[in-house]
Order: sequence, then structure tokens, then C-alpha cells
Amino acid sequence: MSAAAVKGWCPGALRPMLSGDGLVVRVRPFGGRLEAPQISVLADLAERFGNGLIDVTSRANLQIRGVKEEGHRPLLDGLAQLALLDPDADIEARRNILVTPFWSGGDETHSLAAELEEALADSGLALPTKFGFAVDDGRSRVLAGDSADIRIERDRSGRLLVRADGARLGRCVERGQAVSAALALASWFLISGGARGGRGRMAAHIASGATLPQSLRGETEPAPVMAAARPGPYPQGAMVGVAFGQMLHATLRQFSGYGHALRMTPWRMVLSEGKREMPSGAGLITEPYDPALRVIACSGAPRCREAHADTRALAAALAPRIAADGRLHVSGCRKGCAHSGTAAVTLIATRAGFDLVRDGSTRDEPVLRGLSGADIVSDPSILVGGN
Repeated sequence: MSAAAVKGWCPGALRPMLSGDGLVVRVRPFGGRLEAPQISVLADLAERFGNGLIDVTSRANLQIRGVKEEGHRPLLDGLAQLALLDPDADIEARRNILVTPFWSGGDETHSLAAELEEALADSGLALPTKFGFAVDDGRSRVLAGDSADIRIERDRSGRLLVRADGARLGRCVERGQAVSAALALASWFLISGGARGGRGRMAAHIASGATLPQSLRGETEPAPVMAAARPGPYPQGAMVGVAFGQMLHATLRQFSGYGHALRMTPWRMVLSEGKREMPSGAGLITEPYDPALRVIACSGAPRCREAHADTRALAAALAPRIAADGRLHVSGCRKGCAHSGTAAVTLIATRAGFDLVRDGSTRDEPVLRGLSGADIVSDPSILVGGN
């Protein structure tokens, strides 16, 4: 195994993760956006050095799967030529930023994201692996339900604010203060002991009783939350879902043929910038209420070495049975890599079968244990609490 490959780690490009189908190499688009030429070459790289499968992650990244050890270095060379590579693995890990896809040319989203990326690269902050930032500065918030520890948002009147995740109020700032205020919050998190154990999160730190200093404390409520995005046309372009967050390299290449950039989202959807017609292709979801949108599933066996079952097959079979306002999470193990939050039903694969959690996550106590996939498919009452 390559010295750069780490098992059970949140992967990067420079620090990939070894999985059941080879190395997983995560590509973090700068500003949450890929230009059309980058998309085309990325598809070629996934076909040439991987197994042709590409994940669309809940961190708004792409993952090239099935990379062989000898293919990792030439893949990195290709990413560097596309300007998609960080100077080193530590900088890459810090650049964990979600960017609202609903920005327009001339607004401040792009410049805020770029300034934050540069500041994080220069900061040297030793942040936990999953610690992240969100630039969610529209008139309504779209990333409120997505994982981030420090949020750059707006209030109801349109003023910028910086808010610690877990705090109800944010601190109003001028444009030139936003990024420095975000980094000040990150520094306080570290100094106040939030990163103990290496896996700390801001909301948990605040919930445990940590008190923000007066200089970082907020006084303003953020803007309202926008309804969940769905596949369909938007003023910024066509939003399309990716079934179970995975596409073929040919499907990614298809997007480059439209001549439009891609904006990444944490919802396993991508926005084809400026496109007015909905695209079609293998594994793409174009209908706003497609049942597949109700289900989250990790890669599962045999693609993941930690997984105890084929999660995708079970998820596909169960998707039509989930209520329109429900959510099913099928996890191949207890780590819950595909979804850290709660779901109406969470199925966790174990050596003894599937455990079932209601209105919780992989971290919660199951109400049923040792279920077989066949039993769950044949008895719909299991999902709704009939047994």
C-alpha cells in the first residue's frame, strides 16, 4: 500500500483512502466549481487511472474510485495540470468548504470562497479532519442542514454575518472582515479545546458548555432557510441528481459536452451552469420527486472494505417504499460515511445482518437487529414500524 494511502480516513487527492476497489482519490474543486475543460479531462483521468466510477459526495467533492497504486502519481500529475491540486496534504485537508450553488455573477460568493481558501492555506491551523466551512451568503440559506462548523451567511436585511455552528446567532461583519472572523472562530475552537481527540466539531463543543468570547459572539439571526433543492431548472442552470451519489466517467464527460461549468452541491446533485434543458444520462435523476432522492447509500460491498453488505442494491429496492417526505439511509457499517445526520429509517449492515434505527443515525441504538435484506424487502411493515 502506498505511504499516502490511509485506511478509514477522509480521503483527499494527496492522501487517498484504500477501499475494496482500490484507492479512493478525492478531488475538491476550488470554489465548488469545475470548468467544462476540467470536467472532460477529469472523466478521462477516471477512466484511465480508476475503474470509471466517480462519487459525488456530501462534501460537494468528486471521488475517483478504483485507482491502482501505480496510477496514483500520474493521476496527481493530471490533477495538477487542471489546477485541482493543493500544495500539500495539510492544506488540502483544511480546504473543506461548502459553497452555495445559487450564486450569480457579480455577487460576493465567489470572492468570499476564494479568499477563504487562500486564508486557510496560509493559516497553518491544525483543524480536525471533518471540520468545515460554509459560504452560504444568499438572501436565503441553502446549506443550513449540511455539515459545517463555521458559516458565512447573511441576515434578513442582507448584511454578512459569521456564525459558529450550534450558535443561534451570528456576528455581523463588513465584507473585508468576514474571512478573518471565520478564522478567528476556528482559532478559538482549537485554543478552547474543541479538537481534543482529533474529531471535534463546533456544535458539539458549544453544546458541551464552551462559551464564545464576547468578540466572537453573535447578536443577529441569519436569513431564513430555503426549501430543499430538487432536480429541475433554476435561474443559474439545470440541477440534476446523481443516483446514490455515483456516476460513470462517461456521464461526467457528457456534462463537458454541454460547454457549461458544473457547480457542486452537498446533496448528491450537480448544477450545470447556464443550461436550460434538463440533461439525461445513465444514473442521472431529473424528476424533482424521484424516489431515489429519498435514499442515501454508501458504496457498500464489495467496493468498500469496511462494508458488510451491498447497500446500493437494497437501497434501490426500498426507495419506492419510502414516504415522499421521508429519508432512508443504508450504511455498510457503523461509520455512516455517506450521511452523518439523522434519517427516518437508518439501516446499518453488520456481520449478523442489518440493524434498524428510527429517527436517528448510525450512532443511535437500533430498535431491530439482525434483519436480512430479503426480509426487509418482502415485509414493508418493517420500515414503517409494523414489526
